[in-house]
Amino acid sequence: MNTTEYTPAQASAVANLSLPAVHKLIERRLIRPRRLRTGRSVQRMLSREQVLYLRLEAEGVRLLPLAARRAIAKEIEESPEVDAVFLTEGSAVVIQVKSVRLELDLDLKKLERAEEMIISDAETMRGVPVYRGTRIPVELIADMLSQGATLNEILEGYPALDREKVELAPLYVQAFPRRGRPVSRPWKKRKPIRATRHRQAHAE
Repeated sequence: MNTTEYTPAQASAVANLSLPAVHKLIERRLIRPRRLRTGRSVQRMLSREQVLYLRLEAEGVRLLPLAARRAIAKEIEESPEVDAVFLTEGSAVVIQVKSVRLELDLDLKKLERAEEMIISDAETMRGVPVYRGTRIPVELIADMLSQGATLNEILEGYPALDREKVELAPLYVQAFPRRGRPVSRPWKKRKPIRATRHRQAHAE
C-alpha cells in the first residue's frame, strides 16, 4: 500500500482539479486530510486514496448528489484497491475506479520524477527552483510553454534540457508553488524563443 502523502497543491496538479476546488472539497468534508504540524503552521496532507477521489471528481463524479459522492469517497478510503464502486440508491450507477487509478499512478510517478530532477538552493539563483546541474529556472520553461513556445524551440534554445524535463515543468510549478514574497522573474516579459541558442551555465 502506498503510504506517501501529498499536499493540496500536489493533489491539484495530478487530479486535474484547481487548487480552490480541492480546498472546497476538503471544507465540505468529502475528504479529510491528515493535519501535519510543522512549527507554527499546519499542513493538510492527502493520502493516495484521497487524491484518487479528487481525480474521480474531475472525471465527473462532481455531478452526482452529495450523498453519493460521500459514499464513493468512503468506499475508496476503506478499500484502496477497489475496481469499481456500485451505487444502488435511486438508479444504479457504477463508478469505474481501476482505470482512473492506473492513470493517476502514472501521473504520481511523473510528479516524483519532477521532484527528483529539480532543486532549490539559496546559493543558486536566490533559491529559485532550477533543473539539477544547471541554472535554468523551471518556472522559465513553464512560462515559455504557456506563452506558446514549442518543445523543439525550447530544446534548441536550452540544449542542457531534454523532452522529459521540459514536459514536466508545468506539473512541477503547479505542484510546488513557492511561498512568501514573489521572486523577481526577469524572463516573464520576454517573448518566447524561436531559434536562439543559449549557453547554459552549470551550477557550482
